[in-house]
Amino acid sequence: MITYKTPVDEYNFLLHDFLKISQQNIQSFSELNKDFTTEIFEMAGKLASDVLLPINRIGDIEGCKLENDTVITPKGFTNAFNKLREDGWTSVDCEKEFGGQGLPISISILLGEIFSSCNISLTIYQALTHGAYGAILKYGTETQKNLYLPKLVSCEWTGTMNLTEPHCGTDLSLIRTKAEKITNDIFSISGQKIFISAGEHDLTENIIHLVLAKIPGGPKGVKGLSLFIVPKFIPNSDGSLKERNNVKVGSLEKKMGIHANATCVMNYDSATGYLLGEEHKGLQAMFTMMNEARLGVGVQSIALSEIAYQNSVIYAKERIQGKSFSNEGQLSVESKPIINHPDVRRNLLDQKSFIEGGRALSIWVASLLDKSNHLMDDRAYGLASLLTPVIKGYLSDIGFEMTVVSQQIFGGHGYIEEWGMSQFVRDSRIAMIYEGTNGIQAIDLVGRKLNSDGGKNIIYLNELVQNFLTEHSELEKLNNDFLVPLKESKKNVEEVLNFFISNGLKNPNSALAGASDFLHLLGNFCIGFMWAKMAAILFKENEIINENTFQEGKILTGQYYMKNILPKTNYLAKKILSGDKIIMSLNTEQF
Repeated sequence: MITYKTPVDEYNFLLHDFLKISQQNIQSFSELNKDFTTEIFEMAGKLASDVLLPINRIGDIEGCKLENDTVITPKGFTNAFNKLREDGWTSVDCEKEFGGQGLPISISILLGEIFSSCNISLTIYQALTHGAYGAILKYGTETQKNLYLPKLVSCEWTGTMNLTEPHCGTDLSLIRTKAEKITNDIFSISGQKIFISAGEHDLTENIIHLVLAKIPGGPKGVKGLSLFIVPKFIPNSDGSLKERNNVKVGSLEKKMGIHANATCVMNYDSATGYLLGEEHKGLQAMFTMMNEARLGVGVQSIALSEIAYQNSVIYAKERIQGKSFSNEGQLSVESKPIINHPDVRRNLLDQKSFIEGGRALSIWVASLLDKSNHLMDDRAYGLASLLTPVIKGYLSDIGFEMTVVSQQIFGGHGYIEEWGMSQFVRDSRIAMIYEGTNGIQAIDLVGRKLNSDGGKNIIYLNELVQNFLTEHSELEKLNNDFLVPLKESKKNVEEVLNFFISNGLKNPNSALAGASDFLHLLGNFCIGFMWAKMAAILFKENEIINENTFQEGKILTGQYYMKNILPKTNYLAKKILSGDKIIMSLNTEQF
């Protein structure tokens, strides 16, 4: 039986020791003490364990069903979604003006992790709604904000984003969905969108679709895209609902995982749409939603890794199999639990060190967004933008691997559906694909993000790391286990950046051939930076790290990452420096 326990101590360490959230010079954060966060995480964990987790496997088995133009979600999903909504969990970091609670993104992503661990399919409905909220908050008129945002904050209505079409995914310049102008801000939307998560369901009375479309006569390519609010039911000014709009679900996709989240083909047949933002600037508005979704995907990957890891530990402690050696080299007389075997421990430490380091990176980037939103800190926003494809791409790549590791620890039982590991693997796999495949994230990182604003964001990251190394150079306990590996990894990053500068302009393929490897190199390096920062805090605040404590466990886990995982940056750098010659030498017939 799958179980889940909220890692409250871990969350509180990150918020109060690592981020020092109440000391961030943001007025509304000053009251966020440990008692408050402990209570909120324990409440969320109880809801997730008691309500969301029991229906997770039901959702996987039943999936969604299309009946009379309506998608029926699995048994228990409407009640669970109503519980999330009514208890206010959908409004945590939304503006108070529209019914939100105004808490930091740093807290909301941890809550998102809790709910995603226990039921990712259900959590996606709310997560996409939050993205639609963010886009309308930033680009909507006052009338649009007042009409849509309170309903999206409360999740009385949910939201979607509609980009992909049958003939185009990443290349949005090929979009054919058309928007014919009726008035200045009302348009008739016609076209088909595919892979629309939560496109139709029975959880709420209305669904607000954000749709990318082209206004005839506009600029060619992505410069001609505009964004439109297309509600399932057209609302009156007071929020009551009028007639059904001409948007319907054409079919449901049958997927490898996340069966309980409806992935729809959506047909727009002269549907009424309302312009969001300016004409021909829709992609800019949609990126607000996409960037939030990409951060969320990284957190989802940590979430599934976490619950898979928790159950791997339980299994490893209980499953007796084979004799083991003691530290003195003596073979046990009787068979022991498999956690005594070094290879199983290696697998568990791969998981634990990635999860805790990846979570720290996610919450650090979230804190940069908090600083950007509340303190208008442009440097923080720039660095968060640089690291968004890393959060999405690297965490989902390795997060998927970690669910497979859990399946391996379970052995044959991991391959049997009723033990639960298979579902975590299948549910996790989509994170590497949706919201822009990880190859696209890598190209975005190398081809656009590194060079944006003259490269000042990667320079800023380098400065932060160098300042940390300088500041802690005399902390002897930190040096060999944390600072030396971080310095070596930093050299790998710099070597690759110099290669990109020297070769990228002359031959872009030389950089793009190593894009995915660089995404992994930078992700690995950033998690190493997080582990060094966490270790510095622990050593500074605790002169003596006692055995069998939370602090000692973190130090040992960090040491494992720095010695066993971080050195991979050297291997990745060598791959990147080999360039594109061999990759691009084969002609198409030789594949």
